[in-house]
Amino acid sequence: MLDARHAISVTERQRFILRVRTMARDVATAYFESRKAEGFPMAPESLRRELLQELLADQGDD
Repeated sequence: MLDARHAISVTERQRFILRVRTMARDVATAYFESRKAEGFPMAPESLRRELLQELLADQGDD
């Protein structure tokens, strides 16, 4: 919308989109980490076990 109204330049628009993408990624990562810390309490039991096993295996590879 801002681009259609010529309210911001192409460079500013690209920078804005990058900031939004970065913020969205950071929020998603923080949410995942908070759910992981809780043991994925809202996930079905089978999925929860699978996720926790994968995460433990990944930690063992480090």
